[in-house]
Amino acid sequence: MMITAVKGLADRLVASPRRLWAVAFAILFALSASWSLATPTGASPDEHAHLIRAAAVARGQLEGREVMVPHMVASIEGRFAESGVELPPIYQALKDVNACYVGQPQQSASCAPVLKDTPGTTLVTTAAGRYHPAYYFAVGWPSLFVHGEAAFSLMRLMSALICSALVASAVVSAAEWRRRSFTLLGVTTAATPMALFMFGVVNPSGPEIAAGILVWSAGLPMLMSPDPYLLNRRLARLGVGALVLIDIRPLGLIWFGGALFFALLLAKKGAVRAVARRRSTWFWGAAAVVAAGSALLWASSHPDNSVINTPSDLTPRVAARATFDNGLLYMKQMVGYFGWLDAQPPAATLLVWCSVVIALALLALCYARFRDTLAVVGVLVGIVVIPIAAQAVQARQLGMIWQGRYLLPFAVGLPIMCAALCHERLPWGGFAWRRLLVLSGFSLALVNAAAFLWALRRNTVGTEGPLLISPAHWSPPGGWVLWLAVYTVAALALGLFTAVSDNRAAAVSPPPGGPEGRAGEGRARLAGALGEA
Repeated sequence: MMITAVKGLADRLVASPRRLWAVAFAILFALSASWSLATPTGASPDEHAHLIRAAAVARGQLEGREVMVPHMVASIEGRFAESGVELPPIYQALKDVNACYVGQPQQSASCAPVLKDTPGTTLVTTAAGRYHPAYYFAVGWPSLFVHGEAAFSLMRLMSALICSALVASAVVSAAEWRRRSFTLLGVTTAATPMALFMFGVVNPSGPEIAAGILVWSAGLPMLMSPDPYLLNRRLARLGVGALVLIDIRPLGLIWFGGALFFALLLAKKGAVRAVARRRSTWFWGAAAVVAAGSALLWASSHPDNSVINTPSDLTPRVAARATFDNGLLYMKQMVGYFGWLDAQPPAATLLVWCSVVIALALLALCYARFRDTLAVVGVLVGIVVIPIAAQAVQARQLGMIWQGRYLLPFAVGLPIMCAALCHERLPWGGFAWRRLLVLSGFSLALVNAAAFLWALRRNTVGTEGPLLISPAHWSPPGGWVLWLAVYTVAALALGLFTAVSDNRAAAVSPPPGGPEGRAGEGRARLAGALGEA
């Protein structure tokens, strides 16, 4: 009875794109904001540098004077070219707030000093000073009105808001397929615990991953399941995702190009022609070109002058081999590797998440056509080859710096694309698809909550502390129980929505007759051109 009631609610939500977006946004923001408020200040990769950059950009300091700062990364000495900016002294103290527990997972965050806001300004350096300022202005402006650690929390919440809005739009795109069950599962699987963690902290990787999810989710149905009524909406979502992805960093051009290439490879006959005829295609295309030009111009005018004393034996071949050997580590980091890569999730999280991705890929390949197989294999090859190529090229200048999250904006395409292929090719009669969706949705929700608990445990009592956290040496505002409850409920809500989604309803489609009924004739003509009438 409860499942029937929830299923009816899900059907009503999907009937209205705005309502669906609002509910998806609320769930995703609850997940992301839980990471924002339950993670100690500075307990995420390079967050101090990004918080400093965001506060500086909000104060109009788009560039700072270059300062060469000695650094030791992975036992390699070097001098990093950082940007010096004038900020309140608390930002200088922020740089060392996590020094007592980073890299020591058995140590809780309770040893961190209390950050106090004091008047005046001082010179503070950041390694993120060369990054494009757009994201930093979007998250940094609250620091103009709120000070102290509260400003850091608000900047995190702004980043969570932006990322949640992008992925909520991806959920709406997934719900527009004729049978939305598998496509929603694809988006849910793409939003790994690591992705949600990055959404909730100040780091450009968060919106980069969220934009990657949106680009894949909007681009594939536009060409694989074309509908004239939905085309402008899909183009707008694809355009927004592309602008964010391209503006974050130059690699965004590669991620967007990869998603577009595989969408074109899977396009139905006549779909590309229909898209090219729309004025909005040219508008968003021109906007993407302008964004790409400005991003490349910014990157070329802000070179990295760091000097890294890499070992003489670190040749491109050695770097490539080491990267290949680290493949399993990068896979773990894409699913979940929290803190400063010192807080692993339980083994069940990695096992279940990878099992769902593998199941989607195998199902897609079992019923794939030739081009489908090329697309799936192509994405798999890209996931393996891109880090190897990047490390081989960068090793001599930057050392072995690759992390799994760097690849997530591209890798999220694998579950989303495989889910779309299952939607298009899977024979629905005689297949226990409903059981697969229920098992997948609830399993992902449970191991997602478990990953959050493991990260909480690392920060509150250390990895050698009790699993049932008591007593907590460090606690987030409101207590760890509150945020674990919020996160678990939100994860279950997302999993439940995926599990009970009807497989046959025409989601987010215009009703017969009415104002949108005039589009029916155009849809029929396109269906005839595509051989679907």
